[in-house]
Amino acid sequence: MASINALKEHSDIIGALMLREIITRYGRRGLGFFWLIGEPLLFTFGVMLIWSTIKAPYQHGLGVAPFVMTGYMSLIMFRHLVSYSMGAVSANVGVLYHQKVKILHLYIARYVLEFAGATLALAVAYTVLYLSGLVDLPHDLGLIYWGWFSLFLFGCGVAMVLSAMAMEFDVIERLVPVMMYGMLPFSGVFIMAAWVPEKYRDVYMAFPMPHTIEMVRAGVFGEFIETHYDPFYPLFWGGVLIAFGLLLIARAKEHIDAE
Repeated sequence: MASINALKEHSDIIGALMLREIITRYGRRGLGFFWLIGEPLLFTFGVMLIWSTIKAPYQHGLGVAPFVMTGYMSLIMFRHLVSYSMGAVSANVGVLYHQKVKILHLYIARYVLEFAGATLALAVAYTVLYLSGLVDLPHDLGLIYWGWFSLFLFGCGVAMVLSAMAMEFDVIERLVPVMMYGMLPFSGVFIMAAWVPEKYRDVYMAFPMPHTIEMVRAGVFGEFIETHYDPFYPLFWGGVLIAFGLLLIARAKEHIDAE
């Protein structure tokens, strides 16, 4: 019974922090919460429009629009997990004076919020493309879920490590945008693993993120495309990074308390 009460208490704290984050970020007027979904949609449909204009309707046998959707939606979730983690503590130092609110609550609230927004945006984008006849129903919904959640877990690990380091070293926060652009060629967002020359593929697949996007695309397109992925590789690295991130957060907490 005590564990159930503790779980409810933690969930209530996280829920309250999520509502606070929505109001702080988007305000009480206008579209408000809907920007959490609308922002990824605007960026994704914008990139789709540009690619559809400058490229042929099909690339390597794949429709441009669904290819961009699966890649760019994944990129947005990953980038938002990392970027919105950077200011999670500094923007909420005041609430940490409440004894029951911990640093981890701040991170979890932002991670869940970004995951929910990106997932709903992906569902809306998929529905629009399906109704437009640009994509079929998913061939393997379970594989899409697995790839999407693997990406979320890996993104949480990266975000936690970088944001904890940024609490101690200010330069990290300035380097993160550069790192996000630098990782694009190795992310799997705009290319498939099958397009990488075979002799370089193992090196390319050493980075966990392409595995997650390959799984999402395998679930969407099925056997019509060649995909390469290890379903447990990004989960392993996500777990390792989260464990390391928790250690760094514990160290950073001492640094904050000292201030």
